[in-house]
Amino acid sequence: MSEPEKTGEGRVHLAIKDGIAAILFDRPQARNAMTWAMYTELGEICERIRADSSIRVTTFRGAGGEAFVAGTDIEQFRNFSSGEDGIAYERIVDERIGQIEALPMPTLAIVDGWAIGGGLAIAAACDFRIATPASRFGIPIARTLGNCLSMANIARVVAAFGVGRAKRILLLAEVLAADELLAAGFVTEVVEAGALDAVADALCKKLASNAPITMRVSKEAIRRLTQAGLPDGEDLIRACYGSRDFKIGVNAFLEKQRPLWSGS
Repeated sequence: MSEPEKTGEGRVHLAIKDGIAAILFDRPQARNAMTWAMYTELGEICERIRADSSIRVTTFRGAGGEAFVAGTDIEQFRNFSSGEDGIAYERIVDERIGQIEALPMPTLAIVDGWAIGGGLAIAAACDFRIATPASRFGIPIARTLGNCLSMANIARVVAAFGVGRAKRILLLAEVLAADELLAAGFVTEVVEAGALDAVADALCKKLASNAPITMRVSKEAIRRLTQAGLPDGEDLIRACYGSRDFKIGVNAFLEKQRPLWSGS
C-alpha cells in the first residue's frame, strides 16, 4: 500500500497476529477524521482481510485515546459543487461500510472516545462493540453540516438502534452515551480505558475458538435480512448535498460558528 502524499491525510494500519487482524485509524490530531486517502486504504485492507482464510477475528480501533473515528474530514466538503458530489461521496462511504459488513469473520469495534458520523457507521457495521464510559455515539448532522446519509446507512442505523433512537440521532442530533447503548444492546460491554485491551483480547479469543463457517453463514444471513430490498434514495442525497444549507453548514463548521439554516 502506498503512503499518502501528505502526512496530514492520516493512515489506516493493519497488523495481523495469531489469526487476529487489527485495523487502526491513525490521525489522532484530527480525532481520526477520515480523509479520502484513509477511505482508500480501508477498502484495500478489507479486501486483503477478506481473502485471508487464516484470519478468525478483525478489530477496529482509533489512535490517540480521544476518538474512534470522528466522521469524515469536513475540509474535503469545501470542494463539493452540486448534489452529484454528495451522491459520489455517499457511494464511496456505502462501499467501505459494506466491505466491513461483508467481512466473513466476526468484527469488533474498540471505542475509546468519540464515534461520530462515519465513525458511528463503521462501529455499527461491526458485529460487536466495546466502549469506555466516556465514549459517545452520534450523527449530529442536523445541527452541524446539513447533509444526510444514504438509504443503506440509515437502514443500518435503524437496525442498530431502532426507529425511536434513530430519530433522536438523526432528527434531534443527539449524541448518546455508552451506558445507554449498553442497555439498548448496541454496545456489548462498557469498561474503563485501562481494561480495554484485556476485554478485547478475551472477546477475540472466545470468537476465534468458535466454528468459522457457522459464524460466517450466520453473519451473511443477518446481513441479507437487514439489507434486502432497500429503496433508492439518491433524490434525497441530491437534495441535501445540492442545497444552500449544506454549504452554510460546512462553512460554519470550519469557521467554528453556529449555522443559520435557510431551508433552501
